[in-house]
Amino acid sequence: MASPMPENAIPANFAPVLAAEGLHAHYGASHVIHGVDFSVGRGETVGLMGRNGMGKTTLLRSMLGFVRPSAGSVRICGRDMTRAEPHRVARAGVAYVPEGRGIFFNLSVRENLVMAARAGCGGRSDWDLARVLDIFPRLAERLTHGGAQLSGGEQQMLSIARALLTNPDVLLLDEVTEGLAPLIAREIWNLIRSLRVTGVACVIVDKNHAAVTAIADRCVLLVKGRALFDGSSASLREQPGLLKRHLGV
Repeated sequence: MASPMPENAIPANFAPVLAAEGLHAHYGASHVIHGVDFSVGRGETVGLMGRNGMGKTTLLRSMLGFVRPSAGSVRICGRDMTRAEPHRVARAGVAYVPEGRGIFFNLSVRENLVMAARAGCGGRSDWDLARVLDIFPRLAERLTHGGAQLSGGEQQMLSIARALLTNPDVLLLDEVTEGLAPLIAREIWNLIRSLRVTGVACVIVDKNHAAVTAIADRCVLLVKGRALFDGSSASLREQPGLLKRHLGV
């Protein structure tokens, strides 16, 4: 039986803020990403899905500059950023919340936030300290606490808040609910859902596929480093055989 082809759900006037075309990536002799096309439109939420080891994080890291693509291109807001250094990618409007959070444990909550705050592309400053504390009130109560004093859920909130303070065009979220208690994970999902109305584009990688498809406009399914499906979340939910075969749900 032939593999299902990616569904083209991208309208003709789609203007991606982040796009990879024909992207290949290797770790040494291991070919991990095989000619992937991936794009995120302004204000769009995209779920990047697949079992462990299918290349999701490698695809993100290739677009971010942490892994040098061996072929293909990466564009941010129309600018060629293929093989750009990570700091240049960040300055171009891409923020990354990695698995493991990456906060500074020896700094206070306020210091973690203030050190990241800057204007975005074109001097845009929609996100400031007051705004992130408004949507993360738990952090407002813990501004003087050290990063090591926070719970896992609070550390994740801090990581997301810090990324927003860079005033990004697109936010990449890699396993942000990993290891969190269900109640805290639900709070994180609600926070991500609230970002949809702010105009920030999001890419979500998470093992909770039901939560991802409930939030995302579109989903991309990676299988062995190739994009097997690219279409609306609703269309993916209508293909239970595809979900069971490649996601185990």
